[in-house]
Amino acid sequence: MSLRDRKRARTRQALVDAATELFERNGYDETTVADIAAAADIGTRTFFSYFASKEELLFPESDARVRAVLEAVASRGPDERPAEVLLRALRKVGEDSDEMASRLAALRLRFVRTVPAVRGRALQIQSDAQHEISRHLATAFPEELDEVSAAALTGAFIGAVTGALQVLLDDPEQLGDPAAVQAAVRRATDMALTPWLQASRQLRQPNHSPRNTSSSTEGGAIHSSVS
Repeated sequence: MSLRDRKRARTRQALVDAATELFERNGYDETTVADIAAAADIGTRTFFSYFASKEELLFPESDARVRAVLEAVASRGPDERPAEVLLRALRKVGEDSDEMASRLAALRLRFVRTVPAVRGRALQIQSDAQHEISRHLATAFPEELDEVSAAALTGAFIGAVTGALQVLLDDPEQLGDPAAVQAAVRRATDMALTPWLQASRQLRQPNHSPRNTSSSTEGGAIHSSVS
């Protein structure tokens, strides 16, 4: 990372930290972009070179998480199956950052529940991420996933992460133990993706024909996951 990139990263994090403090103290609607910029010691115009809005600032790592999944898909091993790729990406995200168990994450959950603009932005981010990830999965695993089964797998994965965090971040004690939060999220995703993990084991059995996967193995996974 260049000196310029490091400086931008520090300024970006300063904005996130300042916003977290102000949101906790004053609330979301009562905190302005100008307030956040002043607390981070930058100009208001400079704020918008980092975040498009207050709503955007509440999701500082959403793009990085999607990139982590797409990179995991692109770097998949020859024996790695779709669900295993998603779980590997989740582990990488947890290793790179504690943001999922941060004070900002708890605030984000609260504002998603109480601020319509934040809830709308959260839904848009989730929808865009699911579409992008499922599209890449279907392209990477054409003998195992079609567009529908890729969307089902991605929805189960994202839904497990989101559902687990909604419960975990309601407990203030969890914020002091990011490792425990990440472990609980991994357990939730392992449970949600069990049908696909079982399908992966079937694929490794001798004499299994991968060309039958879309109609039988993955189809059975979809049925199991929604029934």
